[in-house]
Amino acid sequence: MLGKCELAGSGSVAMTVAREGNAGAGWRKVFALLLGVVAVGLPVNDISDYALLIILTVIIFCGEVSASPRAWAAAVAIVVAGAVVQALLSPPRIEEGHNVFLPGPALEQSLPSDVYRHLAREFEAQYPPAQRCGPTVAGCWQQAGVPDRAFAFSADSVWRAPVYSRSVSAVDFSDPVWLRLGFINEHRYNWYTQYPDVHRADRERGALMGLKRWHLAMPWYEMIRVPAALIGGELCWSGTIMWEGEGERFTPLSGKTCRTIESADANRRIFGIAVRPDTLSMQLKPPLSVSLLNFGRGLVLLAAVFGLVATLVRLNARRTILPFVLIGLSVFIIAADDASFLGGVRPFDGGDDGLYYDGVGRVILQKLLAGNFYGALEGGEKVFYYGGPGLRYFRAVEHILFGESYLGYLSIILLLPFLAYFLFRRFLPENWSLALIILFVAVPIGVLFGTTFVQYERTASRGFADPMAYILFIAALLTLTNANWASRGNFTSAFFGALLLALAIFVKPIVAPGAAVLLGGVGIAALYCRQWTRVAGLCTGFLPVFSMALHNWIYGDVFVLFSINADHPAVLVMPPSSYVAALHELMRLDLSGEHLNRLATNLTSWLTGPSELAWRPYAPLVLVLIALHAASLTILAYVTIWGRAFDPWLRLIGASALAQHVVALFYTAATARYHFLTWFLTTVVVIVWFQRVGIEHLKHRYPALVRRFAVHPWSRRLASGLDRLQKVSA
Repeated sequence: MLGKCELAGSGSVAMTVAREGNAGAGWRKVFALLLGVVAVGLPVNDISDYALLIILTVIIFCGEVSASPRAWAAAVAIVVAGAVVQALLSPPRIEEGHNVFLPGPALEQSLPSDVYRHLAREFEAQYPPAQRCGPTVAGCWQQAGVPDRAFAFSADSVWRAPVYSRSVSAVDFSDPVWLRLGFINEHRYNWYTQYPDVHRADRERGALMGLKRWHLAMPWYEMIRVPAALIGGELCWSGTIMWEGEGERFTPLSGKTCRTIESADANRRIFGIAVRPDTLSMQLKPPLSVSLLNFGRGLVLLAAVFGLVATLVRLNARRTILPFVLIGLSVFIIAADDASFLGGVRPFDGGDDGLYYDGVGRVILQKLLAGNFYGALEGGEKVFYYGGPGLRYFRAVEHILFGESYLGYLSIILLLPFLAYFLFRRFLPENWSLALIILFVAVPIGVLFGTTFVQYERTASRGFADPMAYILFIAALLTLTNANWASRGNFTSAFFGALLLALAIFVKPIVAPGAAVLLGGVGIAALYCRQWTRVAGLCTGFLPVFSMALHNWIYGDVFVLFSINADHPAVLVMPPSSYVAALHELMRLDLSGEHLNRLATNLTSWLTGPSELAWRPYAPLVLVLIALHAASLTILAYVTIWGRAFDPWLRLIGASALAQHVVALFYTAATARYHFLTWFLTTVVVIVWFQRVGIEHLKHRYPALVRRFAVHPWSRRLASGLDRLQKVSA
């Protein structure tokens, strides 16, 4: 049993809301942040607006939000007034349209004839028929289909009805990744072809090429219609554009030059030609009057946000230091790896999960906007097959709130260091927690053990669902283990903890074994303590997990609990029958048997962790990793099964980790992202064991080595730096 009820929820530190001892404080912070979102406006698809919201979030959640009705009324008035003034200062928006260019009847009929002929000639010159794949070849662009309309759908248009793809306040791009062309990730363009044929993208593989990681290779075009308010401004471009003149005739203009917007150009169209990769850039410079209006809008926005903070929030500057340090380090790591995650739209790889989830999410969104709610809930499949279904629905919601960007997923990734820090603090002293979280975020040595931030952000930037599921799991773990067990009426923490577990399974069913152990342990503790309200919260919060089975029954007329790819041979590499076959091969001394070799390969991949290092040429390092991971598993089992001196909740976390390790015995361990959570939970348990027991063993066995390490200048500098950080951010 987990222990006495009055001690069951005790720990070194509780989460922010629990520390404040005021259930309403957390909700006030949430509503204050929502006011900030209203001040900025939806969609939040501009990196400057997003950065402002991040700063506002830190200030709100590190401060105290007033409960005074008068203060809230004043804050609402400030935000509404700011929104009204911003609307009044807004100049006419620029109508923009864009799409991929593949020759076909839809584009030929809907594009201006001059423009289509020019695009077709460019396409023929860039991709002559001799180098094109055949329409019967799997993954060929000719097999996937061509555009069905002149201008593609853009998620930026959700809140404003556009004439073409979207309406924008500015046009300024030299890299289409930052132009945020959402159509490039429509599922119909799931191409596998490579250069010199039509292909999706080229990748810079250098370690420090994050700012220029992706080069869009898909042929495309950009069109803008210049409003009369921009007369007197200037359009600068590089490459080829086609400018509309009299009689809807278009004149091609090539080179790197600028042209003034004249009165005759008002409401005329300008096409940018981008059949050849990395050839088009455009910058529309507004006249002074429009620049002043835009500057005024920015000042009003800043004034509204400042007024919101001054009215509602009592700022605690010292408490913001550590959050800003963690966010700054996280952003630096992301920018170094793939800066497009910070507000751009990268082209996902053909055949990858990211392209599928975003492509289906865009279909879900368009069906929602058309009022087809039944079709939207279908989620692109009558019976879920393609992994966990959750991310596709999240993508639809993300595009509503963040337009053509992936800033929603970025927000979840930026939350991970805080959740990891709170989990460390739950079981470890403050100086240990600070050291571990800095190592977790900033030092990529953990890539060998599956416990480093870069693995999560890299996998998320590719559009995979795994990091989101693991972050939801950790958030659920914190919510459940930090609950106030002395209170008999705490329904809320149980409900939201169980709901987070259900969402984690909905996003990635592979976490179901660990979730079952965690939820079962908490449920047994609640029953033992006769916390009936808490039990009701656990049951109610977890109910949505059955929505997957309900979906499969309604749309596919079959009962499938999660998804039907659970027994795919590429995933389930060692079913129970394979273990039996491997045992038979071993008994026959058939050491080259198929099943025995498959077992050895999977076990080796499991014990090397998520490092994905091959036996050749890294055999010595692989052996070291196998030894370290085997030792970690021994410690994990010891703490979980025999460690009565440890926190019962830590042992429950260990049991969840062991349940997830069992998954690796049957499902492929070679795919590292499947097991990030498993090794993260293992690492938490091992570090707590090391801090409580391991250090004392080392002191007794190797006293001289421990003393030498303690007095080393690097150790002293690290301790001094952590001590200063702890003091200034307390």
